[in-house]
Amino acid sequence: MRCPFCGYEESKVIDSRPTDENERIRRRRECIQCGKRFTTYETIEDVPILVIKKDRSREVFDRTKVLKGMLRACEKRPVNVAELENAISEIETTLQSATDREVTSVRIGELIMEKLRDIDEVAYVRFASVYKEFDSASSFIEEISKL
Repeated sequence: MRCPFCGYEESKVIDSRPTDENERIRRRRECIQCGKRFTTYETIEDVPILVIKKDRSREVFDRTKVLKGMLRACEKRPVNVAELENAISEIETTLQSATDREVTSVRIGELIMEKLRDIDEVAYVRFASVYKEFDSASSFIEEISKL
């Protein structure tokens, strides 16, 4: 680690502890050349999840986009935003724990529907109607009968 005071490239770690959120490691260092102390933070490098869309293009997973879709499905329903945030975190954890860093939008849609089914059945049917592109009342009835 380069010293911010003299630029020397070697230092020793004096103290190391996790931050309050346990997201980073705080390291107190001392420069071997000038003896001055400084603090560094170590974080895990996140490898982004790439979403393969229906047109085969790719984009980075965006939890805000997922939340917007879920909020639209839950409009005028007694659903807490915290519940949706929690569901999205669970979806993101599922995707992060997979070995493949690329996931199809179809898979994400399925995960969203699973969560919405548990949160609110009306929101689930609303989301499914757009996601599965229902084109008739019989499509709605068929999906509702599965519940």
